[in-house]
Amino acid sequence: MKPKLEDVAQLAGVSPTTVSRVINNHGAISAKTRQAVQMAMDQLHYQPNSLARSLQGKATKLIGLIFYDISHPFFAELVSRLEGILFEKGYKTILCNSANNPDKERAYLKLLAANQVDGIIAGAHNEGIEEYQAYDLPIISFDRYLAAKIPIVSSDNAMGGRLAAEKLYLGGVRRPIIISGVETKKSPTNGRTTGFQAFFKQQAIDVQQYVIPFETTAQLRRERLANLLTTSVCDGVFCTDDLTAIQLHQVAQAHGIKVPDQLKIVGYDGTKFVRDYYPALTTVVQPLEEIANTLVALLQERIQDMQVPLKAQYQLPVVLHQGQTA
Repeated sequence: MKPKLEDVAQLAGVSPTTVSRVINNHGAISAKTRQAVQMAMDQLHYQPNSLARSLQGKATKLIGLIFYDISHPFFAELVSRLEGILFEKGYKTILCNSANNPDKERAYLKLLAANQVDGIIAGAHNEGIEEYQAYDLPIISFDRYLAAKIPIVSSDNAMGGRLAAEKLYLGGVRRPIIISGVETKKSPTNGRTTGFQAFFKQQAIDVQQYVIPFETTAQLRRERLANLLTTSVCDGVFCTDDLTAIQLHQVAQAHGIKVPDQLKIVGYDGTKFVRDYYPALTTVVQPLEEIANTLVALLQERIQDMQVPLKAQYQLPVVLHQGQTA
């Protein structure tokens, strides 16, 4: 249940009228009382909102979208699809770029709760955001574990890793490397690594893993990729995102390494942008249209009934786009 003004009053040891005066900054309130009320509001995650009061229980028809950064082609395409689907269903969206900043994500969650959005779709990268469990809102996650009660929608990451491994192996790769971001506990994207490694384990082939944090700048990423190519003996690389795969291809060409003759490369994401502007890249394609539709459909179910039984995770199938890098 969402906390009420009366709950704040009881916890703070004051009257509901006093809480209202603190919220509206009306009348003479002592600093001690103001602090007690604010502490109670923070503890209960109570969000006063004049808009919600004026609506008198009506739906706001607002949906919050919290994602890492829409300047990234993958998130830009997914958010664009989500916004279009939601608009057709009568919803407006509030877009929040959380970046690599948990405090920013918490602030946006507080903002969305304060504005009484009907629901939230979240696909940010920050860990340990306990507020997702505290707010009694319909929330659906994309590709990230947020809390036990929040369903996750993702592509079949493990199958994607296996498809990449099969492609490289059948192409003759016997010294594979996987380049991933930092893997976090319970993250569905870990399946890309486990699926890739499991396939090569069946072939009795060891896989080297090289970690480059997602937030690494393009310049620093290029330097690390160049160092990898000059210090490692490998004939095939699976990058768990397309931008890294594209950069690796460029770095390999700059160092005179022939792709795919000497080095085979497979990426992951397969956005329309990448397939249109870098069709040479062989990559695992996430079904973004199906992902977006599923996220919205599940959120609508939760909006209609917070107790509707939903699965913990929904995985959608992936396919391999055949380019010229593998």
